[in-house]
This record gives sequence, C-alpha cells and structure tokens, in this order.
Amino acid sequence: MSQPNNVRLGVGLMILTTFVFALQDGISRHLAGTYNVYMVVMIRYWFFAAFVMVIAARRAGGLRQAAITTQPMLQVVRALLLVAEICVAVIGFTILGLIESHAVFACYPLLVAALSGPILGEQVGWRRWAAIVVGFIGVLIILQPGMGVFDPAAVIPLISAIMFAVYGLLTRFAARKDSTATSFFWTGTVGALGMTSVGLWFWEPMQTHDWLWMAALCVTGVTGHWLLIKCYEVAEAGAVQPFAYFQLVFVAVIGLTLFQEVIRPNVALGAGIIIAAGLFTLWRERRQA
Repeated sequence: MSQPNNVRLGVGLMILTTFVFALQDGISRHLAGTYNVYMVVMIRYWFFAAFVMVIAARRAGGLRQAAITTQPMLQVVRALLLVAEICVAVIGFTILGLIESHAVFACYPLLVAALSGPILGEQVGWRRWAAIVVGFIGVLIILQPGMGVFDPAAVIPLISAIMFAVYGLLTRFAARKDSTATSFFWTGTVGALGMTSVGLWFWEPMQTHDWLWMAALCVTGVTGHWLLIKCYEVAEAGAVQPFAYFQLVFVAVIGLTLFQEVIRPNVALGAGIIIAAGLFTLWRERRQA
C-alpha cells in the first residue's frame, strides 16, 4: 500500500510538533537551571521509555518483535549518542540560552548532508557543498570567533548539532535492516538504561511545584514524538521537513518572553543564512529523490 500524502495535514502536524518541542526545551531550561541536568534528562527518559514500550506492545508481535535486530551494537551506539546529545543541548540552554543555542543547532541538516558521503557513501554534489559552506558562514557569524575574547561555551550547541547529525545518519544506516519501530524501541529503552546509570549518581530532592514542571516535560516529550510519528504517517518527509524550522521561531518567543533573552543582530543574521542554506539543501534532496 502506498503512503497517504496529505501535505496540508502534515504541515499542520509538523508546526504543532515544533511548538510542543519548543515548550519542552523551555521547560528543560527552567529545570536544568535549578537541578542537575543528568537527573532531569534521566526522569524524562523514564517516561519516554514507557511510551516507547507501550507503542511497541500495541504493534503486531509486541515487545519481542520490536526488540529483534541484527545490528544490536549499532542500535546501542545511536541510542546512547542521542541521550548524550540531549544532555549537551540542555547544558547549552542553561549557559547560552534557548535562542542562541537553537540558532546554531539549526545547522544540523547541513551537517547531515556533509557527513552523508563519508558515513553512508551518498553522493554530495557541488550545489549542496556550496549550501553547506554558506550555512557554516552563518554559524561563524553567530559565534563571532574573531570578535574579542571568544567564549568556548559558544561551541556547545555546535557540538550538540554534530552529535545529532551523526545520530540521524546512524538511524538512516540502521533503517537499511531494521524497521522504524525497532529503532524507536531501542532509542527509548537503551537511552533510559544508559541515562539511569549516570543520573542516579546526581539525584537531588525536587520541590513539589517542580515535579509538576517535570511532569509537563515528560508529557511534552511524549506528545512531541507522537505528533512527529503521525506527521510522517500522513505526509512525505520532504514535503513537511522545511517547516521544522518553525521551532526556532517558537523558541525565540519563549526565550524573549519567559527568560528575558535578547536576539543579537549577528544571531538573527546568522540564523537566517543557516535556515536559507538548510532549505536549499532539503530542496535539492527532494528534487534528486
């Protein structure tokens, strides 16, 4: 059976997904500003793992079928890489703020395009390489490495973007043999186990009202992933992926209104260049496909 392609519904779901993920990042920034990052991410992953297991149990074959893979080491590596990337990203939120972190992180589609050659053996033409170079000029405009004393913390979201790009490519590689349900199952369960082995060492008491924020973080995380799954079920990825950049818009609103962040001119300019280069790369991939 061919996949339905309701682009209008898919775009709506993608925009809603980015809004929910922006809320999740705002809550993460709030909690990680008070409590240990590793504990916050660990509790979030407990809820995520439960969600993944419920989804797997409702499919044909149940949990046993979802866990079957011929490449367990690859699945473990990509799951642990993602949970480590989330920790790095949340640390970036607390140090640099939501707006600057997401402005730099927006370059990850360009990193995927750049690394798809050496990791997956895909061919990257000169047009996409030109877009990649332009995108990284945008990153440099944001980071301003030559303007006075360079803050090393500014590279945290770039490290996060690199990790997420590698995770995305490993997920593509895993998809050659494993189903999406299998990769999703391993992502949640292995990530929860890996994060628990670290997070328990950093446990600290949490105020009652912050447990409500923690519950909201877990709910937004699960809701965001559910919406993303539904989005890709109703529409082709190439048609809706450009609208993922709406997350930067929602994050900017949250950063400005709730955390009193500011949008520096170089950040706005650099983010615009990165988004333009990313959209061009997505357009080229869709055209070639």
